Amino acid sequence: MYDLVIFDNDGVLVDSEPISNRHLAAYLTEIGHPTSYEESVRDYMGSAMHRVHELIHERTGRRLPEDFDEVFHTRVFAAFERELKPIAGVFDVLEQLVAQGVPYCVASSGSHERIRVGHRTTGLDRWFGDGLVFSAQDVGRGKPAPDLFLHAAERMAVAPERCAVVEDSPLGVRAGVAAGMDVYGFTAMTPAEKLTGVQGHFSDMAELLPLLS
Repeated sequence: MYDLVIFDNDGVLVDSEPISNRHLAAYLTEIGHPTSYEESVRDYMGSAMHRVHELIHERTGRRLPEDFDEVFHTRVFAAFERELKPIAGVFDVLEQLVAQGVPYCVASSGSHERIRVGHRTTGLDRWFGDGLVFSAQDVGRGKPAPDLFLHAAERMAVAPERCAVVEDSPLGVRAGVAAGMDVYGFTAMTPAEKLTGVQGHFSDMAELLPLLS
C-alpha cells in the first residue's frame, strides 16, 4: 500500500461533474459563447476556473465578465444543495483506509469553498478536516500542471513516488503523472482510453483498494 492516497474531488468523491458542466455550458451559451454539455466536459472537466477564462479568450479574443466566477458558483452551489450525491462506495473506501492506517487527502481544481459546500452537502466533511483539503487556489497553476499534487504531498510529508492519485479526468491524470506519482483512473464518466499513463483503471469504487494494494 502507498504512504498517501490523493483523491481528486469532483467526479471521484462527489458526483458533481454532470451538475457543474451542465451549468457551465448553459452559462457560457447564455453570455454568447455557445457550448454544449459534451464540449464542456471535453474542455473543462478536471480543470480550475482559470482554464475556462484562458480558453475562451484564446478562441474568441474576448474576456469573460468580471463576475463570471461568482455568478457561476452561485448557480452551481444552489444546484449542489438540491442534487449532489457522494460517489457510490466512497465511504467504504475511506473507512477501509482509516482502518488500515493509510493517510489520504483531497487535491481538487475547485476552490476551497466549492470543496466544502460539496462535502457538507454529502456528509464527506467528517472525513476531510482542514489539513486534508488542498485546492488549486493554494498553488500558482492548476491541473494539468503537477503543482497541486506536489503541494499536497509536501504538506502531508510524503515523497511523490509513494503517493497514489485517484483521478477521473485526462487533465488530472496528466498532472499526477507529471508529479511522478502513480495514478489510477476512475472511468465512471471518462472512457479508459482517454486516461492514459495510469497504473490501472476501475469503474466501481469497490475495485480501488485491491488496485492500490
